[in-house]
Amino acid sequence: MPRQLFVTTALPYANGNFHIGHIMEYIQADIWVRFQRMQGNAVNFVGADDTHGAPIMIAAEKAGVTPEQFVANIAAGRKQYLDGFHISFDNWHSTHSPENTELARQIYRDLRDRADGSLIEVRTIEQFFDPEKNMFLPDRYIKGECPKCHAKDQYGDNCEVCGSVYAPTDLINPFSALSGAKPELKNSEHFFFKLSDPRCVEFLENWTQDGKLQPEVANKIKEWFSVRTNPDGTQSEGLGDWDISRDAPYFGIEIPDAPGKYFYVWLDAPVGYLASLKNWFDKGGPKAKHGDTRSFEEYIAAADTEQYHFIGKDIVTFHTLFWPAMLKFSGRKTPNNVFVHGFLTVNNGEKMSKSRGTGLDPLKYLSLGMNAEWLRYYLAAKLSARNEDIDFNADDFMARVNSDLIGKYVNIASRAAGFITKRFDGKLTSDFGTTGAALLAEVRGASDALAQMYEAREYGKATREIMLLADKVNAYVDQNKPWDLAKDVANNQALHQVCSVLINTFATLTRYLSPVLPGLAQAVQGFVGVDMQQWNVAGDVQAIQPYQHLMQRVTPEQLDALFEVKEAVAPAEPAQAAPKKVAKSAPAAIPADPNAPGGEALAPTISIDDFAKIDLRIAKIVNCEAVEGSTKLLRLTLDVGEKNAEGQPTTRNVFSGIASMYKPEDLVGQLTVLVANLAPRKMKFGISEGMVLAASHADETAQPGIHILHPWPGAQPGMRIH
Repeated sequence: MPRQLFVTTALPYANGNFHIGHIMEYIQADIWVRFQRMQGNAVNFVGADDTHGAPIMIAAEKAGVTPEQFVANIAAGRKQYLDGFHISFDNWHSTHSPENTELARQIYRDLRDRADGSLIEVRTIEQFFDPEKNMFLPDRYIKGECPKCHAKDQYGDNCEVCGSVYAPTDLINPFSALSGAKPELKNSEHFFFKLSDPRCVEFLENWTQDGKLQPEVANKIKEWFSVRTNPDGTQSEGLGDWDISRDAPYFGIEIPDAPGKYFYVWLDAPVGYLASLKNWFDKGGPKAKHGDTRSFEEYIAAADTEQYHFIGKDIVTFHTLFWPAMLKFSGRKTPNNVFVHGFLTVNNGEKMSKSRGTGLDPLKYLSLGMNAEWLRYYLAAKLSARNEDIDFNADDFMARVNSDLIGKYVNIASRAAGFITKRFDGKLTSDFGTTGAALLAEVRGASDALAQMYEAREYGKATREIMLLADKVNAYVDQNKPWDLAKDVANNQALHQVCSVLINTFATLTRYLSPVLPGLAQAVQGFVGVDMQQWNVAGDVQAIQPYQHLMQRVTPEQLDALFEVKEAVAPAEPAQAAPKKVAKSAPAAIPADPNAPGGEALAPTISIDDFAKIDLRIAKIVNCEAVEGSTKLLRLTLDVGEKNAEGQPTTRNVFSGIASMYKPEDLVGQLTVLVANLAPRKMKFGISEGMVLAASHADETAQPGIHILHPWPGAQPGMRIH
């Protein structure tokens, strides 16, 4: 009987477009889903936009639209990404939907009304209130020092450094991330899911430690159950209760029987998995696709329904503690597994920032005409079943695609197809010869081992094994040299055998790569006339169509364009003639004057409007290191108070010629001043995303040294200098 699989990816927050991290996760899940479909299993693969919460409400207010319109605008742009990278979701929905409202409220009622004692408790708590914004602050809009490890600039619900979960009131020196104001404590009634209840603790200890989760994930979770001493001497108290409510104003689902109270977004977000599935069933999708006539309720409760989630390592807490406990104690089935992956970095570990040229923009990738399956293959070649970060390296990307896909794999078909078409009218022989038959048997015999790798999400191992098989096929080509055989018609039988072996091994390799390269597999299916959508297909290729080129090589020019940083250009004045091209140069030199302050004359007078164009910001040096190959430069990693689309802190990379005056370790933790709106500059050692300010005398021989500016204590990263 086919397996019944319900598969999801983490729901993207609807405050921005997809980034490359989303695409990586979707590709990872899509490969697994396509493999399962090739096995004949019935898969329901669904996703949705995560649409609720204060960030959406605040972003919509800034945009001058309703939250509903804001998330609808974001949702309208999803299809081009999903189609562009061949992501085969069966259904895409929204957490702002009738299905999600109904299911979230029912799960809450089931937790509240348990016969053996409610797991919902109402408490009066002290909550932070922003006096300037006149609203209670959601956890993610309160920042401060982690009470456990004392990391600075952490959010109000969990620490991204040590992973601790806590209440916002536990933060040290908290401040409002909306206004910067010191928040006030006010009383408010809140609703809690009693995760510390012995029933929940016992269940979660068993559920997380029974071998289903990745070992590294299970080991991390295990730390959260027991009282332990932290490095700073404080005590971690094990599982705490979960605050699941927020006060109005809030964009979300109102809690039953509690006017003015809303579910915290992380309660209704995972319910969105079920809501999208219900929407898919209500539309008749499973019936049309699998002949499944059951209702959503029957399907999700069935003993043979398997539920799997693909998520990133930053949301493990919600998916391995809160979500399974919600399902278990509301009387529902729990997930069979949660597959956790690491982060994606770019070009040797640089954090991604599209605006500063250190990221990989998925739409830009597609707009440049770059093949989506290059990226699918490259990511697959790096992905494993472990929760590990992977890096997109441009040089490695080009080498792997050109060597593996073109040089090893596609080359097999191109070396044989022409001979088959011209000499044998497109027909293949089933007489493969002893050596050819043995090779074909070896290639086809790898099916079960490769299937186990795909099942276990060991895509890197699978692609390596497939390329090793391709190497053996290419060795067979070199041994038999069809181009030499073709020189004499007396060799036609041998030529026919060799080329038929190549086409059949190519078809088998294509089937193995089909979950990774679905578009190419479809093209090959038309070429060889054999189904590429099933894992095991009996019989040989009988005939081929004329060969059409299947895939181009990656070029350095494409990668240069992909990572090109475009400098901002000021708009021309009205009625102005087209500007002439001017060579880039340094600012005009200021005349030296030994009698002037600093040894040089003051620059020409500017207006306040000229000064306002320069955005000077307080920056914190969070890391500093020498630059290999340079005696003058230091590489500074700066915190300027910036965040990405998910609200996560980001840093900038800046090169500064101050190595003669400072040791890297002396600068870490110090504040300085950054020219924040200077166009990024591509240098030999990387991209510099701004310029730190430093002072020096014009006559370096008389007064040597360069001195970096250092603001007074109390200044915070991101503050603008006026």
